[in-house]
Amino acid sequence: MIEGILVEGLVYGIMALAVFITFRVLDFADMTVDGSFPLGSAVMAALLTAGANPLLAMLAAFACGAAAGAVTAVIHSKLRIPSLLAGILTMTMLYSINLRVLSNRANLSLLRIDTLFKNIVSLTEGVIPGEYAILLFLVLAVGVILALTDLFFHTDFGITLGALGSNPQMITSQGMNPETVKLVGVSLSNGLVGISGALAAMYQGFADVNSGTGTVVAGLASLMIGEFILRSNRIEVLTLRVFLGSVLYRAIMFAGRKYGYRVGLTANDLKLITGLLIIASLVVSKYGHGRLLSRKERRI
Repeated sequence: MIEGILVEGLVYGIMALAVFITFRVLDFADMTVDGSFPLGSAVMAALLTAGANPLLAMLAAFACGAAAGAVTAVIHSKLRIPSLLAGILTMTMLYSINLRVLSNRANLSLLRIDTLFKNIVSLTEGVIPGEYAILLFLVLAVGVILALTDLFFHTDFGITLGALGSNPQMITSQGMNPETVKLVGVSLSNGLVGISGALAAMYQGFADVNSGTGTVVAGLASLMIGEFILRSNRIEVLTLRVFLGSVLYRAIMFAGRKYGYRVGLTANDLKLITGLLIIASLVVSKYGHGRLLSRKERRI
């Protein structure tokens, strides 16, 4: 049970990290996530079915997700369409593309296909249980992603990307094109979403074109919960708390499915719970933090 929550939390935590980059760093309301997540799943499933190497399929999922993000950024910057609408347009178009990738099928099973997770379980058979082997791999993979992300945000371009959301004029004054910086940021974000979708497909054993429904909302919920848990301006903490929020969000969803019947909740109410979680996190984060600051000021 716990290992399953941790695995799902890490898999979807990569998607939540992508949401953090667009919503928090770039201040870009990106709905492409709901389309690029199933795109990563579809690309992974299609390539594995064709006999491709799982690691190469993972890179392809990242590249396709990044391309989807680039389309959104171009629609937004070149056609002067608001970011929210640009993401919705790309997400809508991706539904048809995902069907094409899956050979006009709504879903594709991977139960009889050798995936990366199945290979890991086979290699560690008799040493550690399969679920723990997958969890260990994901911990290492997430550690690498976190290290690379933190390293990127410490580079000159990463610092510029971080400044874009709060002060676009400063980017222009430094001689850089904000549209180019935003293009890279949104592409990187959706590339991570593609990886998350690919991992989810291998873990669940299938790819589905509807698997992205509500993904961005789940990412926002994880982001808000993480911000409620830890408060910091250090990029290492900002990225780490996204995964902590994702794990906690998955734990709450699991508790809702397992014990919700006692209060009359069903699986159909999970989206309602997610929305209420986001609202509660926003209210507590806004008003609770303000009261804490006022108390400190009074003491001073």
